[in-house]
Amino acid sequence: RHAESLDSAARQVEMARLTVEKAEGRLEALRTAIEEVTAARDATHKVEPEADSAQSTLSEREAELDTATRSLAEARQVLKNAEDVQRRARRAQAAREGAERRQALQSRIAAAEKARADMEDATAASRSGPDAKALRRIEDLLRARDTAIAARDATATRIIAHYADGRDGAIRLGDTPLSQGESVPLPRTVRLTLEGIGGLEIRPAETGDGDALVDAAETALRQALDAAGVETPDAARDAAAARMEAAQKSKETQSVCQSLAPDGIDALRAALAAVPQVEEAEEAPDPDTAEKALDAAREAYDAAMAAQNASTGRTSDARIEAARLQTTLKSLKDRKGRAEAALQRLGDATEDALLAESRKAGEALTAARAAHGELERDAPDLATTQATLNRARSVDQQARDEIARLKPLLAGLDERIGASSGKAVEEQLAETDEKLEAAEDTLARIAQEVAVLTRLERALEDARIEARERYFAPIARELKPLLHLLWPEAELTWGEESLLPDALIRNGQEEPIAILSGGTQEQVALLVRLAFARMLAAAGRIAPVILDDALVFTDDDRIERMFDALHRQAGDLQIIVLTCRQRAFRDLGGNVLRLSAPVGVT
Repeated sequence: RHAESLDSAARQVEMARLTVEKAEGRLEALRTAIEEVTAARDATHKVEPEADSAQSTLSEREAELDTATRSLAEARQVLKNAEDVQRRARRAQAAREGAERRQALQSRIAAAEKARADMEDATAASRSGPDAKALRRIEDLLRARDTAIAARDATATRIIAHYADGRDGAIRLGDTPLSQGESVPLPRTVRLTLEGIGGLEIRPAETGDGDALVDAAETALRQALDAAGVETPDAARDAAAARMEAAQKSKETQSVCQSLAPDGIDALRAALAAVPQVEEAEEAPDPDTAEKALDAAREAYDAAMAAQNASTGRTSDARIEAARLQTTLKSLKDRKGRAEAALQRLGDATEDALLAESRKAGEALTAARAAHGELERDAPDLATTQATLNRARSVDQQARDEIARLKPLLAGLDERIGASSGKAVEEQLAETDEKLEAAEDTLARIAQEVAVLTRLERALEDARIEARERYFAPIARELKPLLHLLWPEAELTWGEESLLPDALIRNGQEEPIAILSGGTQEQVALLVRLAFARMLAAAGRIAPVILDDALVFTDDDRIERMFDALHRQAGDLQIIVLTCRQRAFRDLGGNVLRLSAPVGVT
């Protein structure tokens, strides 16, 4: 659900970003349209008179050119004849080039058809064998089977072989000799071969449903392998790899086919059919000869036009200038029309209104990003949660196995109690009375000793309490503010005999250290070490505090408060933290130590 909320927030951020881009685009379009309309109108008014004058000049030059053109008719006819000869020469050359083109297309079609056949074979191969999903299921079932075997073997009867000198391997399990000191689980009845002695059959007691779980896991694994059409997990991995390789080959051959025939083989065949099969004429001139004849005709044509160069040049210049100005004028009119249409499409929107809309969209985008960031920071680790669930299930299963193991023992104890309940107890009562009378006499004799020892005990207790207070008073003073960083008003009690932390008092409840969580125990232990370090420093015996991968069970909130405790004590102490959990300790602060090569060493 949190992931869905995070995705929804991401979509909100994207929608807000698109809204900002749209608002900024409309504002920019309005400003651009206003500038464009103004510039287009000014340029159009400037070019219109120039275009009219150029058009008048062009009319005069065209009249002069018309007179000169009639003088070129004869030269044009000669040029036309030369062009006809050149066309016949080009058709002949095209026939030769067409044959080469047809041969190239035929080779390309053959290569494309082969690539397509290879692609179809690879595609068919990529559909056989287990896919990635089936392989993952087989791997999961394989791990489940191994886990079931490990769980069964964990509670199974175990044997350990200890050999005399020179007798190594004399005990065999089947055909396998047992190694010296190796612990071997026996989940089922087995027969050991004792070389030179005989055999030894061991029948372990029932230890729960471990065998059933192993059989179920084996059955599920076998069914998955049968469904995939393979015999072993290694064969499944090989078949899946072959399938992936075939899929890769299918993609490669598809790329080759695409490069040879981007539009398909039918398009290549169509291109082949479209290549003309022109037959070369017998009288076709040589292309070079025809080209030279055409060049000569063009030179003659140019010579005929030499007399009209002045008129032609003026006409050409006038035509170019008129065309340029007409093109410029048309372009400016189109520009003005587009700018006015763009401005009209924006409607009655003003620059201030669009600016306000853009700012509002930006604020919405900022808010959406903040909401998305908040959700992203609070996002739980789904893999860790799943691992925690699997661990809890494993613990539950172990408890069930332990219950199954203890039930036969409980039944045996009940039977023993029932068997002994029918015995007479009168004789035992008489013996007990005699023992009681003797004990009363003994009690009278040692009463005096008790009184003396009691007085001595009180004196020793008073002395011990006084020494204990002198010992723990400075530690308690140093420890109190550190405890309050984690648990306000909390106190720590100490064992009378062990002189170690005994219980933690918080929220009015006294909790023995032994029942506290692993995280709380390691937090208390670290705080006690810091208090002792400060006490030693005050006594002039300064010692560094070295923490090697501490706080492994501490949650994110508590670990930051523990970081505060470390900084509080680090004023006059040296605290060294060694850890491989960089992400968990990135908020610790302090000086980070890094290894570097000596000078001159690379």
